[in-house]
Amino acid sequence: MKAKAQKAKKGGWSTREGKVMFLCVLPFLILVFLFAYFPLHGWIYSLFDYKPALGLSRSKFVGLYWFKMLVSSPTQVQQIVQVLKNTLAMSFLGIATSLLPVFFAIFLNEIKSKWFKNIVQTLTTLPNFISWVLVYMIAFSLFSTSGLVNSLLQDWGFIANPIKFLDSDNHTWLVMCLWGLWKGLGWGAIMYLAGISGIDPELYESARIDGANRFQLMRHITLPALMPTYLVMLMMSVSNMLNNGMDQYFVFQNAFNKAHIQVLDLYVYNIGLGGNSLSLATAISMLKSLISVILLVVVNTASKKIRGASII
Repeated sequence: MKAKAQKAKKGGWSTREGKVMFLCVLPFLILVFLFAYFPLHGWIYSLFDYKPALGLSRSKFVGLYWFKMLVSSPTQVQQIVQVLKNTLAMSFLGIATSLLPVFFAIFLNEIKSKWFKNIVQTLTTLPNFISWVLVYMIAFSLFSTSGLVNSLLQDWGFIANPIKFLDSDNHTWLVMCLWGLWKGLGWGAIMYLAGISGIDPELYESARIDGANRFQLMRHITLPALMPTYLVMLMMSVSNMLNNGMDQYFVFQNAFNKAHIQVLDLYVYNIGLGGNSLSLATAISMLKSLISVILLVVVNTASKKIRGASII
């Protein structure tokens, strides 16, 4: 009887602790619902020819008209194909450079001078907290026709006329990838630095006793230990291939590079607010969300077969 009472008491405490933990998580669940799920009711706008001045109640119901328009208009199809090409190109460049934060984290971990390591980590992480508007201001100050780079090149006699770095469509995908790397490299390395700190130090000690040098330690211990984390991040990147964001491309877009910088999120914004077609923008956004869910399911299935564990 005493054992049963203690077991029941223990179970009561577990239930109470579970309720406390749920109450701690509840505010975040509410925020996720408000900002991630509640806006989905806006999908109804895709079924109307919505006019902001009339409101939804007085706008004409058109059913699947906007979805049919996406595939029936050759001009619209051509635009969407180019936008998808831009989106996938940006995503593939991001995936191709996704190993750089891993190598950067290993590099930071190998710095023995603590003060120098802190300076490097701070300077490389700081750009992540700068808005893309400020990043463009920095880019404009450096690379505009009257910016610092052109001024120095002209003063040193390397060029006679300013080079249009920003007002050009040359290598737009690569340029956007490089700006993204500059802004996110340090921040992306933080997760891998945490992974390195969790590696058992005895593995390094055993390897040193066996005569391994620093590069062999990095290759045979540090890098393999980070691969499970990297694979999860890689799969999440693949499932989010259509979600490039909009801020970076919005501030850098202009009349010269619009054809190759307009990714899907920016295209939805330009169609909805710039083209005054909120219903068409909603239809495109819905298709993007559905494709993203399909990609997530495919990647999760692949993760189960390859790694034996799912990512969701």
